[in-house]
Amino acid sequence: METSSALSQPLQVFNARITYRNAPIHLLERFAFSDLRSAHLKLIDSAQLKECVIIQTCNRVELFAASPNLNKEKLIEGWANVTGLSVDEVANSIEISNGDEVILHLLKLSSGLDSLVLGEDQVLGQVKRAFEFSRINNYAGSHLSAIFDRAVRVGSKVRTHTGVNKGSVSIGSMAVKLATECVDNMNQKQILLIGSGEGASLVAKSLKQRQANFMVTSRTFERASSFADTVGGNPITFESAIQRFQEIDLIFVATTAPYYLITHERVEKAMLHRDKQLVLFDLSNPRTVEDTVGAIENVKLFNIDKIAKLVQDNIKTRKNEIASAEKIIDEEMKLFGMALKRKEAEPMVISIFKDVDKIREREFKKAISILGNKIGPEEHRIIEQLSYAIVEAVMASPMNRLRKEIGSDKSEDIKRIVARLFNYNEDRQV
Repeated sequence: METSSALSQPLQVFNARITYRNAPIHLLERFAFSDLRSAHLKLIDSAQLKECVIIQTCNRVELFAASPNLNKEKLIEGWANVTGLSVDEVANSIEISNGDEVILHLLKLSSGLDSLVLGEDQVLGQVKRAFEFSRINNYAGSHLSAIFDRAVRVGSKVRTHTGVNKGSVSIGSMAVKLATECVDNMNQKQILLIGSGEGASLVAKSLKQRQANFMVTSRTFERASSFADTVGGNPITFESAIQRFQEIDLIFVATTAPYYLITHERVEKAMLHRDKQLVLFDLSNPRTVEDTVGAIENVKLFNIDKIAKLVQDNIKTRKNEIASAEKIIDEEMKLFGMALKRKEAEPMVISIFKDVDKIREREFKKAISILGNKIGPEEHRIIEQLSYAIVEAVMASPMNRLRKEIGSDKSEDIKRIVARLFNYNEDRQV
């Protein structure tokens, strides 16, 4: 049997995270968990957690937990054991917070304010999926459920009521957006992506989001093939790509080549045998499309300087929306804080109801004993239901009032008064 003392102490929330803020992105994968199911179980066991949710993205590995007390050393040891790292490696990179800081962090995270790319939309879905995984597998209970449900609602509200996620803020996504404005029915066009690095990956992801088919090439076919397997696109050799210039509608170039891959001569030769427009996006630094290509008839060239200027304008617009987003989060924090305080009344309410029900049951049995054979099964049932109804009618109003007042400034005084009125003692069993 649990003591009322244990019941009266609500679980505390904790967050342990390693993100792009305190570890280089290329090293973050070392702190990630390869088997999420096993990681949940091992961390719950090693750190004595009651509830646990793990969020993993390319920019962060985070654990949200609920527990009466958190043993930080045990958590770090567990994290190290699961990932195969040393305790010092985890301890030197991890950031741990608790209480309201955790809730505020999760609200900002789901709203896109803590992302590497301000206002990104993907993180809200990642938060949803991480929580759903933990909920389905019974790693997350009512405490984290309340927090994550609120975070998802706030994340959606921020995106609906502010412009924090509006406009493209990466060179790749901006180039694809411009492409959709330059051509109609982009998913029916012949598209070529030249490159296999990070910049090309952003272009590929944006094309895939628009369900556009595209070819991808690189300096070697092996690179193009590997890129296609992991990111997308149909790999072709660079020589084949050059030969197909006359039929291609859109070309995205994102490489680190120190010379021009697309020359004036190559494009001019391709345009002799076609009358439709060719649109090129040179996202390379240094540039790999010869500047004079843009002067060829029916050719439209966007270079990285022009695209970067548009991206910076969008970033500035998003940053101007931070204050509006933070205002929504602050308001939600106040409401959520009140809701959590009211939840503190539940152990007392449960204990009092149990005590009152013991009295109800005792008096009911006494009455039944006195009546004896004078009543049948139906009368027995009616009297028992009457006893329940009387208790509910008498207790509902004061207990609901207690729940409401716990969120006020006088909550501690009210709890003491109620405890004295109902002889509630935290040190005795319920």
